[in-house]
Amino acid sequence: MMNRICRILCYVLLIFIAFISLFPFYFMFASGTNSSAQILSIPPKLTFGTELKNNFAILVEKMDLFHSITNTLFISVSYTLLAVLLFSAAGYALAKFEFRGKKVIYGFIMGTMMIPSLVMYVPLFEMMIKLNLTDTAASVILPLLANAFGIFLMRQNMMEFPTALLEAGRIDGESELGLFFRIVMPNEKPAISALVIYMFTSMWNNFMWPLIVLQSEEKYTLPIALAMLDGNPTNKNYAVIMLATSIATLPILIIFLLFQKQFVAGVMGGAVKE
Repeated sequence: MMNRICRILCYVLLIFIAFISLFPFYFMFASGTNSSAQILSIPPKLTFGTELKNNFAILVEKMDLFHSITNTLFISVSYTLLAVLLFSAAGYALAKFEFRGKKVIYGFIMGTMMIPSLVMYVPLFEMMIKLNLTDTAASVILPLLANAFGIFLMRQNMMEFPTALLEAGRIDGESELGLFFRIVMPNEKPAISALVIYMFTSMWNNFMWPLIVLQSEEKYTLPIALAMLDGNPTNKNYAVIMLATSIATLPILIIFLLFQKQFVAGVMGGAVKE
């Protein structure tokens, strides 16, 4: 009887926590279909309204929504693909190859995680100027490929990959690139899915670094365009802002819902102690 009561209380608590976690998203989506007056009323309107079409027309008028989404999607997808290839290769090398200085290199990579990203913005910006890459997608993508967390995640998962399978492939005459692309990568789908979600989300939501290196309005990413959407501090159209934020949030929610099982499996795989 006590076990049943404890289980019921646990479910009630979990439902309450889930409600608290999901309510901000619901309020954001609902607010995008209402007017600013309805949002700011006391109490605010918490149901979906009929102002979606009007809010969307104002949003398109104030912001180049198509270009912002296209720029963000291109940068995020390009960065994610390059990051998966680079971090997987680095993690594989650090996990399965023996070479002089491997522990020192890995320790140095892990040490970079203690450096605040804000400290790196000035030297990185100077580097982009010298390379004549400012105001380009490359200036947003390339510096952020030096990501210690991605290497750490893939290395930890690669440590659990059976070495005997690699040796069998070498005996069969498979090249090292063939082993990596035909054997290792297909068997690391959970880890790669977790990496894809993390890297795509971090780049999609990235605000500070693109704000620094992108000067042209037509090259702005979605977070910058949202920040520039309504600069009037005394008369903001919160309904339009909420609609724009909902549009920016939807891709992240969809990707996470599609790959959540692989994400959990990949993160748990990276948490295994050696």
